[in-house]
Amino acid sequence: MTTTARATGLYPLFADLAGLPVLVVGGGSVAERKAAALLDAGARVRVGAPWLNPALTQWAAAGRIEHLAGEFQPAWLDEVWLVIAATDDRAINAEVAARAGERRILANVVDDPALSRFQVPAVIDRAPLTIAISTAGAAPVLARRLREQLEAQLDHALGPLVALAQRHRPAIARRLPDLAARRRFYDWLHDGPVMALMRSAQPEQAEQALLEALRQPQPASTPTGSVVLVGAGPGAPGLLTLQALRALNEADVILHDQLVSAEILALARRDAERIDVGQRGGGKHTPQEHVHQLLLQHAQAGRRAVRLTDGDPFVFGRGGEEMAFLRQHGIACAVVPGITAAVACAAYAGIPLTHREHAQSVRLLTAHCKESLDSMDWAALAQERQTLAIDIRVALLDVLTAGLLHGLHPDTPFALVENGTRPRQRVLCGVLQQLPALARQHAIHAPAMLVVGAVAALADAHAWFGELLHDPGAP
Repeated sequence: MTTTARATGLYPLFADLAGLPVLVVGGGSVAERKAAALLDAGARVRVGAPWLNPALTQWAAAGRIEHLAGEFQPAWLDEVWLVIAATDDRAINAEVAARAGERRILANVVDDPALSRFQVPAVIDRAPLTIAISTAGAAPVLARRLREQLEAQLDHALGPLVALAQRHRPAIARRLPDLAARRRFYDWLHDGPVMALMRSAQPEQAEQALLEALRQPQPASTPTGSVVLVGAGPGAPGLLTLQALRALNEADVILHDQLVSAEILALARRDAERIDVGQRGGGKHTPQEHVHQLLLQHAQAGRRAVRLTDGDPFVFGRGGEEMAFLRQHGIACAVVPGITAAVACAAYAGIPLTHREHAQSVRLLTAHCKESLDSMDWAALAQERQTLAIDIRVALLDVLTAGLLHGLHPDTPFALVENGTRPRQRVLCGVLQQLPALARQHAIHAPAMLVVGAVAALADAHAWFGELLHDPGAP
């Protein structure tokens, strides 16, 4: 049965245009974008237009594209495989599409589905892996939004992994003629040490792991356990890195600190096991040795474990100890840095930690127990033109302030950031000698980050998030 009705769906197609002539009609910025994508695909690009924008002019002078000067002529379509009409004149675009149709050449008219025979999708590039998203021209903005969401999910190591699998595809097929066994092997490639090595920018070692697996009497096909030490940042889910988000979506089990926000945990894979190890400064917590054993047990069971810490695992965290322990036991371990709380809390309070006029250096300190305060070099902390960013247990503010006042002027500005980057953020500003009293007066609680130095005074003018507090008695 035949029909003349226009189909509502599109036939998905990835075109190999390497070395083939294609035509772009138009000489502006839209034509430039289309020509650039075609050049990336290896096509021989002709651009037809009375004039070209600066970039296209430069490409033509360099021989990257061929310029067909003047108004559109049907002869421009000679020998081309496809055409894109990218002018701002619909009549010209319609003429290009009509003449292309007569020659059975696929044509796309930018932002005009009715005149187009193919649509250019939103693309996620993990070459040689390519993912295309199309709304059949109905809502290209939504296609771009979907692309943005998928970009956050898809690891950049997928491209090199696909290229590796492509190189060894004949050997894999020979070694594993059974389709089910081959599928399990490809699952192992993605879930096991080969992908982990690709993520770690170790392609040669990844290839050796693949070849070694193929040499085994029974090629590996079961998942290999691993651990990723992930920094959750200071609490705001929007500050989580893309790589951290991918790790959370791949995790079988997540061991997290108490300070990791519920909003961040909600971004993890729904069926992932969540274990609160209670690491919170000054509060009840799981002994570090037990955390080590939990990570080891899950990894040895073939699970993908994420150790999720607030801030950054290598800045006042136990990430260094955890990595050393896991390496000693032969467990693959990677690190995903987080935005450390000092940087994020200061930024959300409008405080630059360094400033040409006020501070040329910054010290990151932690004060969660009296022992850490006893080891402070108070003279070094009193040096001029520096900023102190202190992850502080609020109960120790009196002891900390007394120590700082050994070398700092009593009127040194401070800013105490409570719940930094989170919806209940408060920023308390004042001078150092008043710090403990003001913190008690405003009932400041953990988590809190203290910034001391001239830059702290900038919070008065530049604080932009949450509530700004002051000494009620100040003028």
